[in-house]
Amino acid sequence: MIKRLLRRGRGIGRAVMIEHSLFSLPFALVALLSESAGRPPWSTVGWIILAVVAARNGANALNRLVDEKIDAENPRTADRPLQTGRVRRLELILFTLFCGLLLLVSAWMLNPLCLALVPAAAVMIMGYSYTKRFTWLCHYWLGITCSAAVMGTFLALTGSFQWRFFPLTGAVMFWVAGFDIIYALQDIDHDRSHGLRSIPARFGRFPALGFAAASFTVFLAGTVLHGLLYGFNAWYYAGVAVSGGILCWELLIAWKSEKSPENRIPFAAYKLNQTLSPIFLLFALAAVYLPGGLHG
Repeated sequence: MIKRLLRRGRGIGRAVMIEHSLFSLPFALVALLSESAGRPPWSTVGWIILAVVAARNGANALNRLVDEKIDAENPRTADRPLQTGRVRRLELILFTLFCGLLLLVSAWMLNPLCLALVPAAAVMIMGYSYTKRFTWLCHYWLGITCSAAVMGTFLALTGSFQWRFFPLTGAVMFWVAGFDIIYALQDIDHDRSHGLRSIPARFGRFPALGFAAASFTVFLAGTVLHGLLYGFNAWYYAGVAVSGGILCWELLIAWKSEKSPENRIPFAAYKLNQTLSPIFLLFALAAVYLPGGLHG
């Protein structure tokens, strides 16, 4: 019985790509470190992490359910757990509901503003799965949805909106949109033939890379502005520089991937960005806690 439950749990984890929590969560922790100057209220840290993880994985589970038919028709995604029967539709529904409940409880434990904004988060999460059906701006909707983890962290700490929260939130929005555009390069032909919208399908391969490059530029500008607003030292800006190098590498790989996108694009769009965010967090930790930092 236990082995069976573990096997089903692993199947759900593969279906929702639970490791992709590494995209937004480290930047949410950067927001936590920044606003608290390295002295976070530990009573809220766990609830913030639970809220971020629950929202992200619930959103991906819902996306798998909404896109079940689309994924089955796409050769690239036809072997996903839901399409092959390794995960049942009911299991993903229950998992989505569980994540929604966990998000609700976490928001309730944080403060009234976070709880009041749960419906807005639900609209963003549910809306993304449908945006690719009517607008090529779907990548930026996804970016806004993922960046809510950063804004939500700021709000969990303060209980109010402040202008200083927006540079890092916006940076994460454009970063996610940029690598999602690169990821969509794999599906240009499929998206066009099935009436799905994306920037690569609408404008073509190389203009899409221009959109991604512009989005990454906004990300870097936003992170620099965040550092200036919070008085970070050179360690933080070293993290920005390393992130810029990773993004340039990502664009170069995507540029050269025309003949074999299925081999190079997943590495560029996913693996590199799963590395970027923890690295950025490590530099932010150094900027906060090493001598001369915010809490050094």
